[in-house]
Amino acid sequence: MAGSDKIKVLFVCIHNSARSQMTETFLNKLGTGKFIAESAGFEPGVLNQDVIKVMQEVGIDISGNKTKSVFDLFKEGKPYDFVITVCDESNAERCPVFPGKTQRLHWGFTDPSSYKTEPDDVKLPKIRAIRDQIKSRIEQFIKETDVK
Repeated sequence: MAGSDKIKVLFVCIHNSARSQMTETFLNKLGTGKFIAESAGFEPGVLNQDVIKVMQEVGIDISGNKTKSVFDLFKEGKPYDFVITVCDESNAERCPVFPGKTQRLHWGFTDPSSYKTEPDDVKLPKIRAIRDQIKSRIEQFIKETDVK
């Protein structure tokens, strides 16, 4: 592993405003101290307010999170055990190759911002479904890595 007993994971999407923020938060919360998760984007934007809302519904406040650039983290030379892209595949290919023995994975999730023009009673259930898919995938990842 990358220099500690914890597994270091970087989640990457386009704006670091929704999917990567949720994956980072769920892994840090559910990984019981066995993981260090971060997230970043290709074009860091502003946190998605609807995602903040649906995360608060499950008792998680991400409203204070900041968006970060994947290229800034790359320049810092930070080692990661896993770099996981959570955007569509064509954007995932833009991710830089991090140094060391980094395993790259791709988990495609629908972008919550694709629903931004829909009314709340339509978009929020869709974003909740994405949140729940992400949480399930994180739980599966934790089991698969089986850190002692």
